[in-house]
Amino acid sequence: MVAESGGPEDRKPQTDEAHSAFTSPSGVEQPPPEDDHPSSEFALPEGLSTEHQAEPEGSAFDLPGGTPADGSGAGGGWRSHHPYTPTRGVPVIQLSKEAPWQDRMRTLLRMPSGERPVPERVQRHDDQGPAVPRVLDLTLRIGELLLAGGEGAEDVEAAMFAVSRAYGLDRCEPTVTFTLLSISHQPSLVDDPVTASRTVRRRGTDYTRLSAVYTLIDDITTEDTDVTLEEAYRRLAEIRRNRHPYPGWALTVSSGLLAGAASVLVGGGVVVFAAAALGAMLGDRLAWLCAGRGLPEFYQFVVAAMPPAAMGVALTLLGPHVSWEGRPSAVITGGLFALLPGRALVAGVQDGLTGYYITAAARLLEVMYFFIAIVVGVLLVLYLGVQLHAQLTPEAALHSEVRPVAQTLAAVTLSFAFAILLQQDRSTVLMVSLNGGVAWIVYAAMHDVGGISPVASTAVAAGLVGLFGQLFSRYQFASALPYITAAIGPLLPGSATYFGLLGFAQNEPARGLTSLSQAVALALAIAVGVNLGGEIARLFLTVPGAGRASSRRAAKRTRGF
Repeated sequence: MVAESGGPEDRKPQTDEAHSAFTSPSGVEQPPPEDDHPSSEFALPEGLSTEHQAEPEGSAFDLPGGTPADGSGAGGGWRSHHPYTPTRGVPVIQLSKEAPWQDRMRTLLRMPSGERPVPERVQRHDDQGPAVPRVLDLTLRIGELLLAGGEGAEDVEAAMFAVSRAYGLDRCEPTVTFTLLSISHQPSLVDDPVTASRTVRRRGTDYTRLSAVYTLIDDITTEDTDVTLEEAYRRLAEIRRNRHPYPGWALTVSSGLLAGAASVLVGGGVVVFAAAALGAMLGDRLAWLCAGRGLPEFYQFVVAAMPPAAMGVALTLLGPHVSWEGRPSAVITGGLFALLPGRALVAGVQDGLTGYYITAAARLLEVMYFFIAIVVGVLLVLYLGVQLHAQLTPEAALHSEVRPVAQTLAAVTLSFAFAILLQQDRSTVLMVSLNGGVAWIVYAAMHDVGGISPVASTAVAAGLVGLFGQLFSRYQFASALPYITAAIGPLLPGSATYFGLLGFAQNEPARGLTSLSQAVALALAIAVGVNLGGEIARLFLTVPGAGRASSRRAAKRTRGF
């Protein structure tokens, strides 16, 4: 019999836990338990004080709702106890309150977060501070109306930034894409950030509603007007419930008036005016019928483009049997003016020039789909006309006579009808109509009289439209879109688009590509000219603040890397 030499623990089975790599070998002194360990690697060494200097007011590292312990703080946006002095000195940040809120908010958006001044609470609230979720929700709802109305991404972000700062929320970062808006608010480094988002499901063209939203933002950001959250929600609900200023029949008549005036610009007469107006009104009604059935916008554009083209082909077929002097191709060209997506094109190029490339790509893709829809609708009718031996010759409209008075009146009428289609406020219709007439006079003087290329003439005329639109908007403290979009109507490349489609319909793709390339160049000239005119207005007018830190900064050149 073998004697038992070990204790009870020696008789236990040897498991994997007994030979774990974390088990200390026999004979090695065990360290004290974790709770009894006097220090750790995160403990301060002996001799160092645990007291730390309080951060100045406005720092991202403040405790929630707290202030620096010594009561010191920066009166402006720069920290008074900054650990070092920048190489170029401490910037002085002063935002002029007399400047429009758009300029002030663009200045802040383009500043680094650490250099932004502490927001001055324009709107009062209780002692507990602003209701963060409600302020963020109100900000998103305002941004949704602006984005759905066609505003550029930078202007939407500036508006959202203005509303959040007016209600006392610091360190808010709005983000705008083509269909998604989001805003994030971080109270301090130790608090969880609050993020909210909203999706734009439907888009509509109502510049009266857009102007009302701008008025609300101006009241919120003005110290003289007390707009509580409840009042802001009430006014926003009224803006949403307001009906369009013009009935449906007025929009249909305006569509026909626009097409008729455009046909006069390219050499049409009374008969062409009437035919173009009738075709555009019929296309508008068919598009409304398709919209009521729930068809996507692509098919609405296809249907709307077919009646003007059919009217032009019918007049061409009836030409040998009816004695009248006219250009049936001008009927199709006039109908295209009412369908070309100039508003979306200008907004897309503007977003790209200001650095919002994702939104710009989405907008330009939308423009491409609309343009393809117009091409499909017109080509279907043109192919039918070619099969019926209709004499669709581009030379019939290339050499149109110059009629300064008639064409200037047609340009003013076209801008007037375009303003009605955009649901603009009645107080802005006359001004934008005159702006469109000035744009056409500049284009005709440069192209018809001076012999300058149409692309350069269009760019200069569109630049004046953008400049005047920016001046009007600053005078009214409103959006620049109602003063710009309708005024560029006479400059849209309807004639070049028609000639390109006709080239493809007559099996001449080289001529068609040439004309379509010219149409694209004219469209880009319009968009770039409008944006450049607005930037020139901001450059030479009074800018908010003074000095390097408060100027409206632009993105640095990447130099290819």
